[in-house]
Amino acid sequence: MRTLLRGGRVVDPGSGFDGVADVLLSEAGIEAVGANLTADAAEVDVRGLVVGPGFVDLHSHVHAIAGQRLQAVDGVTTALDLEAGLMPVERAYAEAAAAGRPLHYGFSASWGAARAQVLAGIAPDANIGSGLAVLGNPAWQRSSSPKELAAWLSLLDTELAAGALGIGVLMGYAPQSAPAEFLAVAHLAALAGVPTYTHVRELVEVDPAIPVDGSTEIVAAAGETGAAMHHCHVNSTSGHHLDRVLATLGDARRAGSRVTVEAYPYGAGSTAVGAAFIEPERLRMKGLRPSSVVILETGERVRDEGRLRQLRRDDPGAPCLLEFLDEDNPRERALLHRALAFPDAVVASDAMPVHWPDGRTESTEWPLPPGGTTHPRTAGTFAKTLRLMVRETGAWSWLEAFRRCSYLPSRLLDDVAPAARGKGHLGAGADADVVVLDPDRVTDTATYAEPTRPSQGVRHLYVAGVPVIAEGKLDAEALPGRPLRGEPR
Repeated sequence: MRTLLRGGRVVDPGSGFDGVADVLLSEAGIEAVGANLTADAAEVDVRGLVVGPGFVDLHSHVHAIAGQRLQAVDGVTTALDLEAGLMPVERAYAEAAAAGRPLHYGFSASWGAARAQVLAGIAPDANIGSGLAVLGNPAWQRSSSPKELAAWLSLLDTELAAGALGIGVLMGYAPQSAPAEFLAVAHLAALAGVPTYTHVRELVEVDPAIPVDGSTEIVAAAGETGAAMHHCHVNSTSGHHLDRVLATLGDARRAGSRVTVEAYPYGAGSTAVGAAFIEPERLRMKGLRPSSVVILETGERVRDEGRLRQLRRDDPGAPCLLEFLDEDNPRERALLHRALAFPDAVVASDAMPVHWPDGRTESTEWPLPPGGTTHPRTAGTFAKTLRLMVRETGAWSWLEAFRRCSYLPSRLLDDVAPAARGKGHLGAGADADVVVLDPDRVTDTATYAEPTRPSQGVRHLYVAGVPVIAEGKLDAEALPGRPLRGEPR
């Protein structure tokens, strides 16, 4: 099937083009971009709309049709789990292919799962639910013996050979582990020619006794090894210390280190309640309280430290929200803006699964059944970013917005996954992953109270040339997502 998008404002961050043009696409890719194209193709009038490469989300823990559909309506065409990853990666790819996906998908090699297998004897099953449950288990959080280190590094190397898109490092969940182990991971990544994607450990301002400052650690490792190292969700791991962290990262980048950074526009994060940084003592270090924690499935705002300890003991894998900045406070809201505005920072959602009261995390119904809970970033990250950074503040042009949401995240993957080179731009031969949006109406609607409300303003979305959204309506039969796999050198 060939499609001719007629007369839209075409924004291509790959070439820098921003002007009225036609786009001819098919399942094979972008065939042509230009004025007054003619072709034997289904013609779609997109005059007055913005046409750009679909958004590439490097940080999505959504491994289900339901959550990916929310991301599709947010303009995403590729959703990758790179911060945490899944293990075994072959099983993760096989299960996604068997179930079908509306968006392209891919996974990193899971540092946390590899350590849990070696240090705690916990066999990984490529499932996000069991992965959340393991996060609070102290058995895997300790430092490794030389033999154990060699064993889990070997597991990671095997996962890279099986197609993992680099190494996902949940260092913030094992913050007391030896810094030498992180450096060993960086050396492995440099040797294999793959990136790392790190949830950094605590900052020294938060915990002066931490073995090494989280942001300094990633900078030092990148500088010493030459590895490409990605700093995940700088907004949430930095909190009130964001400006110092951005200065550290900026200095490293100017010195030539291959450090990249991502952010999302929310003042609350989401994880398992058993995470190391939700310990009552660590909350106090951050200036937070148990009431900063909200249990996702029940809506319970934790009343005190005793209750928090009980929840962490009884159900450490329970998803929760952690409020780290007050979005209603202008000064704290400005921190979120600065995280997004940092030069070359990419937008990434940290999207979480949708949970229903009966325990399900999947639904093939659309619209989604009522009662689903998640973080609003799952449904609204990209539309909210466009609203804030383009429509309301004018901080970004549309060209810059697509550069941050599509082009730059794709370029992080060029070395590990040559197939990524077709993503993030609209040149002839590029992948036919295209979003068409209404520049005056694109906005988020998801809230913490109603987190599964879909974004608005995406009029058309093509994944591998297949219309997943047409005239603002999602096609529940469309599952054109393909795997993006690594090819380490």
